[in-house]
Amino acid sequence: MTESKHTQEPQNTKSIFNLPNNLTIARILMIPLFVAIAYWPPAMGIGMPAISDNVIAKVGMSEFSDSLLRHLLLTGVFILAAITDWLDGYFARKLNVVSAFGRFLDPVADKLMVAAALIILVQWHPNIIMAIAAIVIISREIAVSALREWMAELGKSTSVAVSYVGKLKTTFQMIAITVLLLNWESLETVGYVLMVAAVILTLWSMMIYLRAAWPYLKQSG
Repeated sequence: MTESKHTQEPQNTKSIFNLPNNLTIARILMIPLFVAIAYWPPAMGIGMPAISDNVIAKVGMSEFSDSLLRHLLLTGVFILAAITDWLDGYFARKLNVVSAFGRFLDPVADKLMVAAALIILVQWHPNIIMAIAAIVIISREIAVSALREWMAELGKSTSVAVSYVGKLKTTFQMIAITVLLLNWESLETVGYVLMVAAVILTLWSMMIYLRAAWPYLKQSG
């Protein structure tokens, strides 16, 4: 969930199982469901274009019904996960319920879902663009998470707060992954363009974090 400043003090809840955290937990539970849909049952087509323009023009979509169903289900689960990401942040602000558990779990849930989707997409599209995209995006999340933890130990966590570029990066990532999960032939180029843009924004946002942390990183001791 996305935390923000409030005009009033956050409530101290006795249970970590409040509505925002429950939505975050639900998002994590969607990951095994997401993977299961991607690979089971094996009889349903996967990785081939879910809708081929040539097939639609000549013989219709019946040959691709199984593949199409799987890709629609995968896309639906991913979109639902993205919606819960927005909702848990909304309810955290609306209900003024903020917890350390939520601050920890929310970014973890987001990164796990994105990583799972990228790994599946690399298998479907074993090319250099998808491989570089997965490596850059996953590596950036690991590096920035470690950087934030280290800065928090120094009491400088606000120096590496989420930037506008970081939010834009997340938006492009989510849209690109959604388009590629559909696996429609006519949208493939759009998906790749969006993914390349997401990679560029990913690198840019990482540079912003590193620049903010550099004065502390170069200190001796």
